[in-house]
Amino acid sequence: MEWIDAATAAERLGVKPATLYAYVSRGVLKRRHGEDGRRSLFDADEIEQLARRGRPRNQPPELVIESAVTALGADRPYYRGYDALALATTVSFEEVAEWLWTGDPSNGLRQMPGFGGSGPRPAADSREGGPRPAAGSGVGGSRPASGGGGGGVGAPWRCEKRALRAAVAAQRGLPPGLLPLDRLQVITTVLGASDSLRYQLDPASVAATGRRLVAGLVDALPEVGEPQGESIAERLWARLTPHPATPGLLDALRAALVLLADHELAASTLAARVAASAKADPYAVVLTGLGVLGGPLHGGASYAAERLLAEVSEPGLAARVVADRVRRGERIPGFGHSVYNNGDARGSLLLDLVREASPEHERLAAVVAVLDEVRRRRLPERNVDFALAALVAVGGMVPGAGEAIFAVARTVGWLAHAMEEYAKGTLLRLRASYTGPPPR
Repeated sequence: MEWIDAATAAERLGVKPATLYAYVSRGVLKRRHGEDGRRSLFDADEIEQLARRGRPRNQPPELVIESAVTALGADRPYYRGYDALALATTVSFEEVAEWLWTGDPSNGLRQMPGFGGSGPRPAADSREGGPRPAAGSGVGGSRPASGGGGGGVGAPWRCEKRALRAAVAAQRGLPPGLLPLDRLQVITTVLGASDSLRYQLDPASVAATGRRLVAGLVDALPEVGEPQGESIAERLWARLTPHPATPGLLDALRAALVLLADHELAASTLAARVAASAKADPYAVVLTGLGVLGGPLHGGASYAAERLLAEVSEPGLAARVVADRVRRGERIPGFGHSVYNNGDARGSLLLDLVREASPEHERLAAVVAVLDEVRRRRLPERNVDFALAALVAVGGMVPGAGEAIFAVARTVGWLAHAMEEYAKGTLLRLRASYTGPPPR
């Protein structure tokens, strides 16, 4: 059997690579991954047969969006060609964000192998102190190269205090015990309303908005613990748990943020791209993503996995808790993945980091018991949602903390995809396959 790469297969069929992958997702073609886990390979005979038959017909239309942000490998994502797992164990969340937004290694990833540059860092400006315009122009003009009172690469990301006070005040009437994800939607709305530069959609401006927004999302959440430091991971820790962070658990949180920063066209990202194609401002784009993220089949799966672990108050209960869900015909939250059929490497890495950080923690026994029971039943492998729930449990975090980590991280990816739509300048218009009564 001869295997050919995607470029050769697409050329033989006379289609774009994006169309080739659409054939894969619709079951028209099969593919396998190369030994590096990154290249897609196709059966040359199958490609030849399809070329002779012509393009498949009578198939439901599928939206194909070309993007340079993230590629999905056999078990992990690659951010602009770079292994997300390698990034998660090497560099900061902020640097990964800059890489996703700009694709410029001089704006981040400075110490990663293969990135030799350490180019100029954006100047740190203050919105309240007369920001300096960034070089260049784009849709709607340009804005400061950094967000708020600092935030270029290497400087802490900040949102100005006036906007933070407004975002905190807006939460005072909310019910006690509200999940963090619901608070993040309120915070995003207030931060957008307070930003007079939100309609500037050139890349530098959107990146500046991203720094301001991520910092505001974190800093406007109620503080439940002592401040840990200046990075986004350190500041987020103090908003999610009253327990001091150990270096290992803080590394696990930082890795989680990196691993969840983007995942190609996940449901929330597709929704965010549609909003951006209509020239919705970045805050509206993120609100769109947040609205979809909370669904139980998406980011809400981490909260379901949290609840699963909460029911396993001692390891001996794992078998009953899993059996109850199987009996009800429910999926076991935190297990299985629609893309990674043979296991989600993001979950493996994050779970390993949690174990290494707190090997003797009492909640790890429950985590291991659930894993053992699921494997005993030969159910699908754990995914990143389960590992995130394990981090929440071991870190003693507030309910819904996993969703908050997911949302803060994925804000970066939504804005990276929004930048691509802003640059295209065309509206994404899906078509329905009408199945109702004939028009009269």
